[in-house]
Amino acid sequence: MSFTLTPSYDDHPRLATLVPRLRDYLDGELAEYENRLGLGPETRYTREQLEPVWRRSRELGFYGIHLPPALGGQALSYTELAVLKEEVGASGRILAHSVLGDMGGPLRVGSIFGVATDHQLEKYLMPVLRGERACCFSLTEEDAGSDVRRMRTVATPDGDGWRLTGRKVFSSAGPFADFSVLVARMAPTGDSEVYSAFLVDLDSPGCTVVDGDLPMSGQHVESDIVLDDCYVGPEQLLGSVGDGLRIGLGRVTVNRLLHCPTVLGSARRALELTVDFAKTRHVQGAPLAALQSIQHKIADMATDYYAARSMTYDALAALDAGTPPRVEAFMCKLFVAEHAFRIADEAVQIHGKAGMVRGAEVEWLFRRLRMFRILTGSSEIQKNGIAKQLLAQPAGGKGTA
Repeated sequence: MSFTLTPSYDDHPRLATLVPRLRDYLDGELAEYENRLGLGPETRYTREQLEPVWRRSRELGFYGIHLPPALGGQALSYTELAVLKEEVGASGRILAHSVLGDMGGPLRVGSIFGVATDHQLEKYLMPVLRGERACCFSLTEEDAGSDVRRMRTVATPDGDGWRLTGRKVFSSAGPFADFSVLVARMAPTGDSEVYSAFLVDLDSPGCTVVDGDLPMSGQHVESDIVLDDCYVGPEQLLGSVGDGLRIGLGRVTVNRLLHCPTVLGSARRALELTVDFAKTRHVQGAPLAALQSIQHKIADMATDYYAARSMTYDALAALDAGTPPRVEAFMCKLFVAEHAFRIADEAVQIHGKAGMVRGAEVEWLFRRLRMFRILTGSSEIQKNGIAKQLLAQPAGGKGTA
């Protein structure tokens, strides 16, 4: 495919139809809705403002589009889903995260369909697909981020159920969610490390949703979940006792890869804004783009984007072919995070004073992309994973990925 900041997919009939429809919705109806509400990246919006986006996205076929037809989706490949996620990231829309169901929707619960009971499907998951309920995922704690085994949230047996006590932080979509997919350590712990996953109704006695630390992006989309002797019944246990980390950390390779297209979209947006600015901003009677120093920066930004995008879609193609790209997924997360931020940094530099103003879009993208070097595993964690897998290979470098 020839390089362009607005890719077309003429050789792919499904994407050739879906991508223009998605762009029309993002740039048209959704943009108008956000403007009518006066939303900005750091606006504290409400559940009532999100629900129309969920419903409309469902009507248009985008909400949960990755799921099988039996669940109302189109059974997209990972590559196809990544293309749509990149478009969402490149749109610049404030509520774009709700179009495919990233923010508390089908993309959040999709991985647990395989372990859910009929009761859990009916009460929790199917309403999410219909845009009637929302969920958050609660694994991280103050001292348990990448080292999840340091978690201190405990599930203590009580009859057929359990009592949960602890505090989860950075629960994305927490301010809008009805329930949480929550992982806890089983008590009594002793020397054992047994973890289980529960579906926790956030309006249950002993469960409180509170504002957590505000991330540097300024987005009000995270909550802390405080549990004080909160009862969950046996029907709320996901899978079996001891399945918590498998459920919580399952599909890690997939999730790591599928974060990359959204970030690539944001980097693409920063590059588009920079190209437009360089063409229209005049310095000493000539466009900024006439300066060779600016041309070289833009060339480097575009090359970084192309390289990051190419390796990501190569890994996704392998995943679609049935070959999990484990070491490549680490590489993609590392490379995309570092180079997307470099693109944002250069975007601010080229914009000059206009890029330093709080509230300017490139300034916000700079902050948002800086976070991705830490979110979903820091760059250092990715390097650890790459080195561990390479060093575990037999002499001569031959081995499975």
